[in-house]
Amino acid sequence: MTEIEGPCLTPEDMLCFDVYALGQSFGRLYKPLLDPLGLTYPQYLVMIVLWTGQENTVGRIGERLGLETSTVTPLLKRLEAAGLVTRRRSEIDERRVEVGLTPRGRALRAEALHIPACVEGATGLDPNEIRALRDKLIGLRRAFGQD
Repeated sequence: MTEIEGPCLTPEDMLCFDVYALGQSFGRLYKPLLDPLGLTYPQYLVMIVLWTGQENTVGRIGERLGLETSTVTPLLKRLEAAGLVTRRRSEIDERRVEVGLTPRGRALRAEALHIPACVEGATGLDPNEIRALRDKLIGLRRAFGQD
């Protein structure tokens, strides 16, 4: 076996690894909070968009979450099967699928209100530090052409 020339690169030396590992940590943090609600983290994000009360289509949800329609549709199908959302073709433009909350989906919001505070508390950061960190992350996304 030959040794590769140049500086040794390890995952721990890479910002992308830290971001990836942090995403995994957030997943483990959210799981016990979302399990009682019967939601996965991606489903929770969809529900948060719907809980804003704005009119939503599959495309708009995808835009808000930075997801492709092909990713959003299966999430919505599972949420619909769980009785939390409705989907219907727009009467004005049949290419658009409008998404709404069922009464059960609206009621689930009250059960989820504690989650952001739990996550914020788990970070050990104060609100100003969280805001500053989010601003940095948003800046990185923009630098990569996202948002």
